[in-house]
Amino acid sequence: MLNPVTSEQWLGLPSLRHAFFTRQGGTSNGLYASLNGGLGSSDERAHVLENRQRMAQHLDVPSAHFLSVWQVHSPDVVVVNGPWQGERPKADALVTATPGLALSIATADCGPVLFADSKAGVIGAAHAGWQGAFKGVLENTITAMEGLGAHRDDISVVMGPMLSQGNYEVGPEFIQRFMEQDTKSDRFFMSSRKAGHAMFDLPAYNRERLMRAGVGNVEDLGLCTYADEERFYSYRRTTHRKEPDYGRLISAIVLTA
Repeated sequence: MLNPVTSEQWLGLPSLRHAFFTRQGGTSNGLYASLNGGLGSSDERAHVLENRQRMAQHLDVPSAHFLSVWQVHSPDVVVVNGPWQGERPKADALVTATPGLALSIATADCGPVLFADSKAGVIGAAHAGWQGAFKGVLENTITAMEGLGAHRDDISVVMGPMLSQGNYEVGPEFIQRFMEQDTKSDRFFMSSRKAGHAMFDLPAYNRERLMRAGVGNVEDLGLCTYADEERFYSYRRTTHRKEPDYGRLISAIVLTA
């Protein structure tokens, strides 16, 4: 049985459906148990496709309308008007004003961020790990939504499960990169037990970039992918265990009218 996480503030909107799917309710086995939606994983493709079909059904869209991009940790955004014709485009965010298209993002510690301007009828979904956020994928998603008629102060944003600060240790080069971009970036780091290292607050970083961009509201579900193994996949947890691969969580949003 699928057991997605949802935002209470969006549940009452008749023109919108969304879900931050957990790893529960799918057909995959082993490392991928059970709702692995990662087309780029080494899981059996039949299992991945069945899992994605279940997610599409949950959102009441055909499988061909359950859309995802080939994510490359970029700031790039795709405007979607219909199902893909051929290979998925390489990008890290999608936006649309077309009802019936589910925009989905795959993550396994990076930040899944869903956007909605219910007044204008425009939605978006972004893959916001540190690289994409650092390069501007969140701001670019908002700009692309404006191009479809959205108003940024009417855009509501929900940030789904991602790696929390307590589990996100980074090295000196990572810290330096952020400090060079903004000398006040030290507020996103706290001390680590390892010399020269620090703990990075990805949720706070994403939230601040969104608020600086001028959106109307940002909700952080406050869920950590690393800490909650029962519900979430985690790339970092897999790396620490020296496992060969990992499942991908899917977060999606669709306009119903």
